[in-house]
Amino acid sequence: MNYVEMKAPAKINLGLNIISKRDDGYHNLETIFYPIYDLFDKIVVEKSDSFRFTSDNAHLTDDESNLIVRATRLLENKFKKIFNINIYLEKIIPMGAGLGGGSSDAAAILLVLNDMFKLGLSYGKLSEIALTLGSDVPYFLKPKPALGKSRGEELEFLEIIIDKPILLVNPGIHISTKEAFQNIKPTPLVGRIELGAKIASGDVRSFNGLLSNDFENYVFERHPEISGIREALVADGALFSQMTGTGSTIYGIFEDIESAERSKKRLPENYFTFISHHGF
Repeated sequence: MNYVEMKAPAKINLGLNIISKRDDGYHNLETIFYPIYDLFDKIVVEKSDSFRFTSDNAHLTDDESNLIVRATRLLENKFKKIFNINIYLEKIIPMGAGLGGGSSDAAAILLVLNDMFKLGLSYGKLSEIALTLGSDVPYFLKPKPALGKSRGEELEFLEIIIDKPILLVNPGIHISTKEAFQNIKPTPLVGRIELGAKIASGDVRSFNGLLSNDFENYVFERHPEISGIREALVADGALFSQMTGTGSTIYGIFEDIESAERSKKRLPENYFTFISHHGF
């Protein structure tokens, strides 16, 4: 295999609860990851005579802050070899938005390199490597609906299908994940997400009161505009609306496409908006 094209999908969190702070400085959490397959970054990898990373996003360079580059270097160090490849990334998922774009890109590269260079890494070993890149990266090795525990890498896949349109709204406000975690107060109520998981394949309205995002208070207090987006989606008839990750994207699940489209049209034109049709 000398050439491959990959789609790296986004995700949302159905609930995100911080249970406790760990001795290693990370946090134990509970969340339901839900993939948004029809919103994705496009990655092209081709064997070459040297390494090169390019993107249509000028903010992405080939330094170590780029998760794609870091994932490549990590495998190079592990296998003591150089991967001479050209990587092109068409960046569609907003950056720093709580949609997991960077993590998804990193997981995609791990999978591609494992196949392209016949590295023979099992899913379990890939997950271990992925976790060193970020807490969300292991999830994107198999992006299916899943209950995530520990840092998010302990995954229990779930039979959840949301058969309604999901409107994603990002106002372009950057939320520092590090600062958000520094300001979170753990709530040791284990099992809240499991309760949500039991009902998640049923009535979307029943998510209300069962699925909560512990970061909303911190983010909404500092950025009332983000809170206002959720209020607008609810006012427009969203059956359930919540912030994903540490923000700043808000999603709303609507009864039908017409309702989602009407709500989308009322939002400022400079916002990133996307209606996911996956699942129906």
